[in-house]
Amino acid sequence: MPRKTRFKILTAGVVISAALLTGNAPAQQLLNNTVGKEGKINRDGAASQKRVTALAQQTADLLAQYRAVVRETDSLRIYNDQLEKVVTDQRNEIVSINEQLEGLESTNRGVVPLMLEMIDTLDQVVEADMPFRLEERRERVLRLRDMMDRADVTTSEKYRRIMEAYQGELEYGRTTEAYSEALPTTGQTVEFLRIGRTLLVYQTSDQVTTGWFNPSTRVYEDLPDKYRLEVKEGLAIARNEKAPNLVTLPVPGPEVAQ
Repeated sequence: MPRKTRFKILTAGVVISAALLTGNAPAQQLLNNTVGKEGKINRDGAASQKRVTALAQQTADLLAQYRAVVRETDSLRIYNDQLEKVVTDQRNEIVSINEQLEGLESTNRGVVPLMLEMIDTLDQVVEADMPFRLEERRERVLRLRDMMDRADVTTSEKYRRIMEAYQGELEYGRTTEAYSEALPTTGQTVEFLRIGRTLLVYQTSDQVTTGWFNPSTRVYEDLPDKYRLEVKEGLAIARNEKAPNLVTLPVPGPEVAQ
């Protein structure tokens, strides 16, 4: 290539470079547009990445919620199955209770007359027995009669209290006691000595009078003076003031049928 032509090409390159450096040429505008577009692409990419990250977090949250719902659904299913068994058992229990109530009503119709008869019999026992603690035992019978008219006391409780009264009467036959009470014939307070249901003797505090309830005549009678010390010792033994010992007391003999 001739030297003149090479000089022209270098001159054109210098002119283009100068135009780019001065910014007066269209190439500068093209470069600015290119840089601006690249910055916009970068900003759009960052925004897209944020959206992707947010969507991924939402997806993870939804997955966790789904798993929690599945676990809760399984728990509710197991609970409902168990609850259904409980409800079924309760229904069966209600049916059983209703059947028992129907039977209880018929049982009550038979038990109530029996209890009334038991109270009447207990009353007769008290009146025919030796008159120890008579008022107390009569009051017990009266309370039983009043109880039978009360609606707030169940039939089973009524029966239990009647049986307790009978048990108390049975205990009298196996025990010995000393107690103070007014003598019905004189009203004077004396010391009674009860030995089972066999013997009821008494003595005044000054030991002047000693007597007994005669089951044959059913009256209170004085005893001979020979029983004074015996009754005194018997009272002391019953109060646990002395050790058990043999004492001589009048015991009614068996009645001979006529």
